[in-house]
Amino acid sequence: MSAETITKAIPERQPKPKWLRVKLPTGKKYTELRSLVDKYSLNTICASGSCPNMGECWGEGTATFMILGNICTRSCGFCGVKTGRPETLDWDEPEKVARSIKIMQIKHAVLTSVDRDDLKDMGSIMWSETVKAVRRMNPEITLETLIPDFQGIEKHIDRIVEVAPEVVSHNIETVKRLTREVRIQAKYDRSLGVLKYLKAQGQRRTKSGIMLGLGETREEVIETLHDLRANDVDVVTIGQYLQPSKKHLPVKQFILPDQFKEYENIGLELGFRHVESSALVRSSYKAQKHIH
Repeated sequence: MSAETITKAIPERQPKPKWLRVKLPTGKKYTELRSLVDKYSLNTICASGSCPNMGECWGEGTATFMILGNICTRSCGFCGVKTGRPETLDWDEPEKVARSIKIMQIKHAVLTSVDRDDLKDMGSIMWSETVKAVRRMNPEITLETLIPDFQGIEKHIDRIVEVAPEVVSHNIETVKRLTREVRIQAKYDRSLGVLKYLKAQGQRRTKSGIMLGLGETREEVIETLHDLRANDVDVVTIGQYLQPSKKHLPVKQFILPDQFKEYENIGLELGFRHVESSALVRSSYKAQKHIH
């Protein structure tokens, strides 16, 4: 397969290909949840991040919530979250998130956060308290925690393991060669180490995600899949990177649907329990499937 059939080079201001266009979310369940989010000013990443899969996920009773504020201490080249000096922690946040989930009658919640390298515990205590609060108020809930790397410090990661989410996810984001450019303060091998440590400590289901279109080669993507599987990752998501603003890294390729399908097949052959691979896939896409 030639490089031309795998990717499509991006001239400036090229419109998105048709496979990246989505219909506006509709449906009774979506409309109900949208009105609740607006009425109670609930903070979901689905809405604030304008996720293309919001309608589908909400229709299935899944939503994603971000904790630890909305200012990150890291400055990744792909991410639209603000970077800077974070605000003081809001210790009422665990109850607020738990209440939001109850109001929305969410069946499966995904929790994520900014990086908080400014805190002694990297935010891990707030993570633990939020999971506990969500479970207290929503005893039937299942949870995925999409965690930062906590700088690889095991005692912080242990706090996640102790509250035993059904799935713990940590995204590798890109191939090894591009990590320094894409995830400036992160390390490829450290992320692999976090995922391996989670499994070694007894975490039942681990998960990671990769964005494509940043200039990686097919061989590098396959190598990354091998690395994730070698570190006992159970689930992988593969999606198209889209530039949040002109200040962020440009999209270098739009990956063709056939290529996403090939990566899915390779991942399944390697032994992943689930592989979600298509242009519009995001970390929490079909998250409720990944608990089984």
